[in-house]
Amino acid sequence: MTSKIVTSLVRLCLLGVLFVFLFYPDRFQIEFEYPGAPLVDSFTLRLAKTVFWLLLIIEILRIFYYGVVKSKSKSVLANIVTFVVPLAVLLIFLEVVFMYVPQSHEGVLSKASRIWWAKYWKPINSQGYRDKEISSDTTKTNVLVIGDSFAAGHGLENLNDRFSDQLEQKLGTDKYVVYNLGVSGSDTRDEAKRLMKYPVKPDVIVLQYFPNDVEKVGREKGLSLTGAEPYGDLRGPLATIVKRFYLPNFVYWQLPHTSFSTFEQFVKQAYTDTTVLNAHLRDLSQMLAYRDSTGADMYAVFVPFLFQLDKSAQYTKPVEDFLRSKGVKVVTLTDGVKNIPEKERVVGKNDGHAGAPVNVLMADRVYEAMRKQ
Repeated sequence: MTSKIVTSLVRLCLLGVLFVFLFYPDRFQIEFEYPGAPLVDSFTLRLAKTVFWLLLIIEILRIFYYGVVKSKSKSVLANIVTFVVPLAVLLIFLEVVFMYVPQSHEGVLSKASRIWWAKYWKPINSQGYRDKEISSDTTKTNVLVIGDSFAAGHGLENLNDRFSDQLEQKLGTDKYVVYNLGVSGSDTRDEAKRLMKYPVKPDVIVLQYFPNDVEKVGREKGLSLTGAEPYGDLRGPLATIVKRFYLPNFVYWQLPHTSFSTFEQFVKQAYTDTTVLNAHLRDLSQMLAYRDSTGADMYAVFVPFLFQLDKSAQYTKPVEDFLRSKGVKVVTLTDGVKNIPEKERVVGKNDGHAGAPVNVLMADRVYEAMRKQ
């Protein structure tokens, strides 16, 4: 029995080398090259990690069998090992399971959200957008939808649920083509640049606006948003474990970290600070200048904080008023969102992006505004 235990210990040492190679490659300047690296583990890499964990379980059980079960040891150490080994096997099993569990979160910060992103963030066209390729048909009216993750459909597994795709169906695919230029994390300045760079001249521009569009310019002007850094509340070995392993990472992202009131205070301050607001309006003016140069009609659909509707509308009112004064047709959603049950407003409890019913509302409201025009 001793020889079998020694053999397993040797194999555990070899597995230790594989562990470092698979889980800490950056410590030794090792890089895995595949689409999405190093943001998300590829399926092949996750499969390799699965094999590692299964081999580890085999060796743990082998040592347990020969060291405790077959030896019929009754010592205190044996009793401790009898308790620890099933627990360790269970945790390893759960780690393997959560390596394949997708769940959308705010941004692509968690491991589960990265799995979701790799599985559902499709198709990606040649322009880099989650959208179809540019049509060669020049007889249709071109509608460009520009915005952030709400426009891109973050959290929506089916693109048919996205408001831009529904808008195209309502307008009629025989006469209109709607292109989605949504990018997660983008702000107004970035959106203006991308709009001007897009190789299709718009007949209609639809700006999707969310209250956090002012965030980047707010930071540039000296406003601070504390407590929003991912994993900022973790220190030492615990931070490493949570960042690198799926089970603890999943558990971590089920818990609240940044209070919404903290972010709300930042947004309130940004919209009431004239220095920040004027800089933000200058960014919007770039988009308006492009609209004027193309002769396109322009609409702006304002997506509110989905659980802070009235406050949200109050914060963004200066932007709404500015756009109206420049001839933009402003589309608001607050009254409609109030009629949608709170659980249906968002895509999930850990992801506050607009759910399918809110996207339906967005498409309906923009369509009605376009019909009136």
